[in-house]
Amino acid sequence: MTSEGEGSAAGEGAGTYRRVVVGVDDSAGGLAALQRAVSMARSGGAQLVAVRSWDVGLPRHGGRRYRHHSHHSVMLFYNGVAQRIESDNLIRQAFQTTNGGVPDDVAVTIRTPEGDPGLVLTRIAEADGDVLVVGTEPGLRARRLVRGSVSRYCSDHARCPVVVVPAPTAGAGRPRVVRRVWGLPVQAHAGGRR
Repeated sequence: MTSEGEGSAAGEGAGTYRRVVVGVDDSAGGLAALQRAVSMARSGGAQLVAVRSWDVGLPRHGGRRYRHHSHHSVMLFYNGVAQRIESDNLIRQAFQTTNGGVPDDVAVTIRTPEGDPGLVLTRIAEADGDVLVVGTEPGLRARRLVRGSVSRYCSDHARCPVVVVPAPTAGAGRPRVVRRVWGLPVQAHAGGRR
């Protein structure tokens, strides 16, 4: 396993995907996405990149989300060490909850960059052979109107296939796979890859 800034094997020669990039949080949808991403990486022999972004401007950290950055805060010094450590701990706890710990049979990289989750994830998952896995929480429309939806942003802006994994609930279907070829319409279907 490597952490942000360290080198790692790229997983060349892997199955369908070279890298499985997953957005990690502690919601039911986020944990389901991590579980699905580990399974995909394991079955395809791909590298797993677990990402938890942070930003002073995010609602969870006491701010407001501005994707277009028209409102900037003034800050004299802020290195974000505590936020990176908290994000790393959250990822490790999510692995513990879903898999009993960080899997040792998959090449895992943990990244804790600063920034808006949607922007960060779509920038990390942009290489050929990448797939992006994100969770979603159904029924949170009011919060999404205010904060936005990371899964929707990723589905609309990613340059690679996006797997949207719903939180496990009674009657929840299979993950929705969104395939986007840059510049062409989005194709969405339930189930695995076409």
